[in-house]
Amino acid sequence: MPGQVQHTYVTVNGVRLHVAEQGEGPLVVLLHGFPESWYSWRHQMGPLAAAGYRVAAPDQRGYARSEQPRAVEEYSLLHLTGDVIGLVDALGEERAVLVGHDWGAPVAWATAMMRPDVVRAVAGLSVPPVLPGGMTPPSVTRKTFGEGFYQIGFQEPGVADAALARDPAATFRRILSGGSGENPANDPPGPWIVPDGGTLLDTMPEPQRLPDWLSQEDIDVFAGDYGRHGARAFTGGLNWYRNIERNWELLAAFRGRRIEVPALYIGGDRDMVIGLRGPDATLRTVEEAAPRLWRGLILPGCGHWTQQERPDEVNRQLLDFLGQLPGPQ
Repeated sequence: MPGQVQHTYVTVNGVRLHVAEQGEGPLVVLLHGFPESWYSWRHQMGPLAAAGYRVAAPDQRGYARSEQPRAVEEYSLLHLTGDVIGLVDALGEERAVLVGHDWGAPVAWATAMMRPDVVRAVAGLSVPPVLPGGMTPPSVTRKTFGEGFYQIGFQEPGVADAALARDPAATFRRILSGGSGENPANDPPGPWIVPDGGTLLDTMPEPQRLPDWLSQEDIDVFAGDYGRHGARAFTGGLNWYRNIERNWELLAAFRGRRIEVPALYIGGDRDMVIGLRGPDATLRTVEEAAPRLWRGLILPGCGHWTQQERPDEVNRQLLDFLGQLPGPQ
């Protein structure tokens, strides 16, 4: 069996990142989303390491135990993909397979699109590839879903930051439970729409009990790591959203480019992200952007937190996907 998870720090592109590592072998980098951390991959690290892979799960720029640059502009998709390439190099490797969930998926997809010389293969959970900018920009989502769409509310610095940081443990309880497939409000899923003058938390009341896949210990780990940043506990992650429009300007040179490495996609039919397009349209989006798609899969009854809600199924798909790849070049 592989050793225990090791925690280290590396400085990448001038930012100090916390990295959880386990195992030896070809490198697999696990990229979390919002509001998550390396810990959202707790069910994947051991099985991947036991199968003969070196697994690295960073707290990405601005999150949890990693450093938070102050300027909003330092969270563009070019910064985030640059961190991934820098991390692979800092770990002494030349190539890696990337696996991303939620915001980590756009980072993984975009890195694979721009640097197929480094990315052997890519897997995305929940969020399909929307190339080249990563996510649909606010100028579009505002027209489609209105001013109440949660990503629009995230654009104003300081507002969502204060609401989410007021009680990190409550924030995690409400968001993780609210986005879960066990929440009956997600059958079927719909966009997260914030009431006038409210915040995202107003759409997600305190749960009477935690979902079966989530424990109080899990909440304590997330809240403890985020609490290190005090009033800015969620600011780093929110700044990713504040660059969505800008990402499309910065990556304009990549318009028309697709992902030319082997790819895997996994989503859940009770995931708000899937609900924005519908399962069939989501899978078509992946197929069009990733012509070497190995498999596109929608898990019934699964909500937004794919690898935490369905670890056994996700692990099986990841191991099958990794197992059929050619050896590192």
